Amino acid sequence: MEDPVVGHCLRTGLGLRSGITAKPASVDNDRMRTSYGIVTRPVAGPRDMKAFIRFPSSLYASDPCWVPPIWAAERTAYLPGRNAVLDRSDHAILAAWSGDGIVGRIVAYVDPRFNDHFGTRTGFFGSFECVDDPAVSAALFAAAETWFAARGVDRVRGPINPVAECWGLLVDGFDAPPVYLSPYNPPYYGALAEAAGYGRVKDLLVYEADTAKGYEIPERFRRFETMLAVRRPSLTTRTIDPRHIDRDAEYIRSILNAGVDGNWGYVPVERDEMAAVVRDLKPILDPAAVWFVEDDGVPVACCLGFPDVNVILEEIGGRLFPTGALRLLFGARRLHDYRLWGLAVLPKYQGLGLDVLMYLRLSDALARRGVRMEANYILEDNLRIRNALEKLGMSRIKTYRVYEKALRAIDAS
Repeated sequence: MEDPVVGHCLRTGLGLRSGITAKPASVDNDRMRTSYGIVTRPVAGPRDMKAFIRFPSSLYASDPCWVPPIWAAERTAYLPGRNAVLDRSDHAILAAWSGDGIVGRIVAYVDPRFNDHFGTRTGFFGSFECVDDPAVSAALFAAAETWFAARGVDRVRGPINPVAECWGLLVDGFDAPPVYLSPYNPPYYGALAEAAGYGRVKDLLVYEADTAKGYEIPERFRRFETMLAVRRPSLTTRTIDPRHIDRDAEYIRSILNAGVDGNWGYVPVERDEMAAVVRDLKPILDPAAVWFVEDDGVPVACCLGFPDVNVILEEIGGRLFPTGALRLLFGARRLHDYRLWGLAVLPKYQGLGLDVLMYLRLSDALARRGVRMEANYILEDNLRIRNALEKLGMSRIKTYRVYEKALRAIDAS
């Protein structure tokens, strides 16, 4: 394994470039009515926002694989000052209505960090949910595209959710629930996107190692571990230190930014984004799932895993009160499902197999619990990391797809 895994879901900066004027988080007052009686309009007021947030609970009411979010967090995630991406992005929170009921939703946003980094005029959509009706999805996408075009955007990419750390639509692997901070959607979503003119821009793959299915690390990797210790005795490993979590989080941020820079869609992570990640993951932190490789005591590689608390969120229905928060906090320590969320190696140390070393440490630390480990997202064209995971005996189980569509910008001057 020579390349850093692009498995992390740290929020990328997604943004503006010359010719597009950034504005505070705001929405337009325009609306669009179709011949089917569907009205799309910006979410305005507490009643609209409540309907927007709770819509998935009715959409997925009969789907056994859907897992509710933490509703308390979801209610505040779209508010000013609570979301770093939306706070710095011009954005629109849109919903489609049929009569008095919501039938679809979408967030359109343009964030300066992405476009400044790549020199593009890209807009993004996320938080997409929709009934199985092409007329509804067409109305949502049309409203978002009109909003984008008026801001000089010439292509739209998504879904990349600015709230939950989720990229892509699930296009295969619908028979299992998602792990924490990964997407889930009905099988028809891909067809809705394609009907609106969106095409595949990148597939993100998911691999699994399940000890309950007999998974074991091949012996040749144990021999490699021994050889590496002889060849590079200055290299040591350690877990994250909960007493110094902010310091270690900064190590992770620095290693990710250096080790993953240049990978598709990756924008350097800022301190405010890392602070949000720490805030969200600290309550479920398992030190045995977060590892560093150090060279003479200096961190040069890291891997991040965490327990799949979706198992508990499903049990408590996403509600923290009255007892959900305690069940989430204490139950996370007994979970057997984990997610490998990210892995990165400083460029100078790539090619030495440090990613394999960290995977071995992670696997050994969790093996006695009978853990199932899911690694995502893996870029489809990252052939070296795919080959390495497959040589480690991991099985491909899911695919997420990111879509894109070209637009003709409207001159807003």
